[in-house]
Amino acid sequence: MTKPSDLGPPIKGNPHEPSEEGDHFYKCNICGQPVDMRDLRQVMWHEKPRHERLKPEVVKGS
Repeated sequence: MTKPSDLGPPIKGNPHEPSEEGDHFYKCNICGQPVDMRDLRQVMWHEKPRHERLKPEVVKGS
């Protein structure tokens, strides 16, 4: 299973301030996985017509 870190370093988009944390996510129409729009790697991955779900990563220090 592919992890976000397998796609390379984070690619930051233009920051904006949504009113709620949930406003940062959308549901992928292909695999149904939530996509964090703050991470362009995830957005680009889920734009591919055929893709697998990304494996969640454990954040160090959490």
